[in-house]
Amino acid sequence: MNRTTLLLSLAGLMVVGALALDGVAKHFNRPSSHPPTHVATAPLATRPTGPDQSHTVVQPGEAPIQFVLPVGVGRSPSGKAGPVELTGKLSGAYVLTGPGEAFAWFELSARKPESTQRVPVNLALVVDRSGSMMGSKLEDAKRAAQALVTQLRTGDRLALVHYGSTVTTLPSVEINERTRAELLQAISRIEVDGSTNISGGLQAAAEAVRPYTREFRVTRAILLSDGQPTEGIVSNTGLFSEVGKLRELGITVSALGVGEGFNDALMRGMAERGGGFSGFVSDSAQLASIFTRELEQAASTVARNVNLVLTLPPGVSGVEVMGLPSTREGNTVRVPLYDLTGGQSARVVAKVTLDAPASGTQMEVLGADLTYVDVTADQPTQVLLSLNARVTDDAGTVRSNLDRDVRVHAIRALGTQQLHAAAEEMKNGNRQGAVSLLDNARRLFGSSASALAGEIADVDAAQAAYGKAHSDSDVRREMLDLKKKTMKSFGQNNSY
Repeated sequence: MNRTTLLLSLAGLMVVGALALDGVAKHFNRPSSHPPTHVATAPLATRPTGPDQSHTVVQPGEAPIQFVLPVGVGRSPSGKAGPVELTGKLSGAYVLTGPGEAFAWFELSARKPESTQRVPVNLALVVDRSGSMMGSKLEDAKRAAQALVTQLRTGDRLALVHYGSTVTTLPSVEINERTRAELLQAISRIEVDGSTNISGGLQAAAEAVRPYTREFRVTRAILLSDGQPTEGIVSNTGLFSEVGKLRELGITVSALGVGEGFNDALMRGMAERGGGFSGFVSDSAQLASIFTRELEQAASTVARNVNLVLTLPPGVSGVEVMGLPSTREGNTVRVPLYDLTGGQSARVVAKVTLDAPASGTQMEVLGADLTYVDVTADQPTQVLLSLNARVTDDAGTVRSNLDRDVRVHAIRALGTQQLHAAAEEMKNGNRQGAVSLLDNARRLFGSSASALAGEIADVDAAQAAYGKAHSDSDVRREMLDLKKKTMKSFGQNNSY
């Protein structure tokens, strides 16, 4: 069954009272949230074509599921545990013979080190000085940059890049009292000039920090912009590619949008592909505290260049990673994730399309290969996990062995797709479409009301605030706030 059928069934079967399928289909006729790059995805709305094959749908009169599968724990081929644990499980212990679907849930958890050890950092601060930054935004950005400089420790490195139509670079220097004073002076002299050359700023940052990536275990570029790129590379795809190149060089990229004019999809996308943090900052006075948190994140990193690669075994034809960018090559799907600090986690929920063999067999549904660089040991690390299920021709057996927790993760992800689509409709000025999608999300979350009470409260708050938002500024503020909520609901903890 395709995603449409599952969504329609969820919306139709789980709400209190009847809802005509034609009306539901109209609600769900929206683009998917963060469709995976280079991975074909089905539209969210077509006519129902068959029964629920994932068996995640809550049926009328169904008793609450209490069954809980044991959590699978990943293992390192070396036998030595690194700082990041990989766990996961499927939506049930059984899959039905023939074409069908299942959900998979993975959790990456970075262990807190026994003793906190600050890692020296190799940073580039990349500040927009284009004309739209005139006034308080640039002054606040400069004060925040100076506050960052004062918090750097002897032995850290910093390069300062500021860009308008042209790009100015103060080469990377090791922090001491003399260079600290020089950086503070250089920041104070930044003035508004020209358009927005984000790609030029990123390229200059890469050149400035690259010579020291071998010497430093953590290298990060912190990009700040308040607008759309108008010089150099201006497309989202092109800038994502540039960020990908930096990550391959060992340079993490964080992207902070400030004000009301920045491209939120671009800034979020660059952070996703760059392994760093993203921030939607309405008040530029908040920049100083965010820069401080960026420094803390960078200096306490325990795992960088984190990637989860999902392998499709025989009988599995597709994987949709929900809410995250991914790329597919052959029978593998790569999901880039962000650098992790001790105690931080990331959740990945995927829908698997499969064709199960004869009943009674054991089937590998999905393989997971987590790779990252262990910052403390300064070496690459790998963790492997395989998720398996028994095959049966009895739908009742499948349903009675569904996992309670993964069902909640799946419904949360499906509802969050609707929230993200609602935010896009807010941005496009389609109030009716946004309200319909918010209603869809609430119905989906309502099927697991006790487990998803927080998500329901978020929808209620978003609906109330959006109802009061009439100016373009108010609507954009509510749109960005809703997008922040979707990031966390998708299990990502790399946003401010």
